[in-house]
Amino acid sequence: MSVHLGRAPRAVTAWLGASLLAALPGPAQAQFSGIVYDPSNYAQNVLTAARALQQVNNQLRQIENQTQSLLNEARNLASLPLSLVAPIQQQLDQTRQLLRQAQRLSYNVDTVQSGFSARYRAIDLSASDQALVTGAQSRWQDSVAAFEDALKTQALTVGHLDTTRQSLTSLMQASHDATGALQAIEAGNQILAVQSQQLADLAATLVAQGRAQTLDAAAAAAAKAQAREQLRRFLAPGHGYVAEPVTLFHE
Repeated sequence: MSVHLGRAPRAVTAWLGASLLAALPGPAQAQFSGIVYDPSNYAQNVLTAARALQQVNNQLRQIENQTQSLLNEARNLASLPLSLVAPIQQQLDQTRQLLRQAQRLSYNVDTVQSGFSARYRAIDLSASDQALVTGAQSRWQDSVAAFEDALKTQALTVGHLDTTRQSLTSLMQASHDATGALQAIEAGNQILAVQSQQLADLAATLVAQGRAQTLDAAAAAAAKAQAREQLRRFLAPGHGYVAEPVTLFHE
């Protein structure tokens, strides 16, 4: 059956022309409502957007890592909220103040040297009996005062034990709960300070006790020298003891 195009209606002719144009090969693109669609260009745009999104994600991860690093540094630089420096210093001041209040022969090199030389080492054995008795009494008072000072120091050290125990307990807990390096270091430093305060109390106690024992031993040595002199005077012919007759029974 043959078709004569010349005789076909114009609408059919237009339709056939559009069909032939659509069947012809052409570039991979389409046009919708005046917009040209290019698949290869679309794929390129999608790939570019994916790469840009990946870069954004990488930047977000970097910012997150930097933020976490700053938070860690902030925790490491955070100061310890607990400070026992003032109570420790107060206890040390109490110990020092008590040592400064030492009676008679104080903890001063010049005072010890002058007082010890006058009352213990350079005793004038040619002095009167009353002067010798006065010197012996002064040395006895030195010993009694030193023992009293030692007892006070020991009492102060014992009084510090409860406070020291509480301080160590608090600092150990603070060290355990430390959120950063600085807090742990500060807690450790304060623990060392508490231990140093304990050592200071122990040293003060030993010093006070040693001072009392030393003065007592020096007084005993001086008493021996004075006793020999007094015995010599007592037994000296014509100046010492003179025996007199004593009647025990009356006739």
